[in-house]
Amino acid sequence: MNLPIQQKQLHLKVIPQAGRTALIEENGKIKLYLKAAPDKNKANRELITFFKKEFGLVVSIKSGAHSREKVIEIIR
Repeated sequence: MNLPIQQKQLHLKVIPQAGRTALIEENGKIKLYLKAAPDKNKANRELITFFKKEFGLVVSIKSGAHSREKVIEIIR
């Protein structure tokens, strides 16, 4: 999947406890399936680690830390 990394922000929907970790585009929206549970910030930490390992990007959660709808900021 090609990420629109020319943008500094990325809007996505997170699906925790999915049994797999995968980033897909579905109906024009980006979805991130995570193995981690939305408990004690585990899913958010997995999201940050995923972008670092898969794309070499340092990201932070700009909004939606306690929601499935998130805006992440690409730092570098």
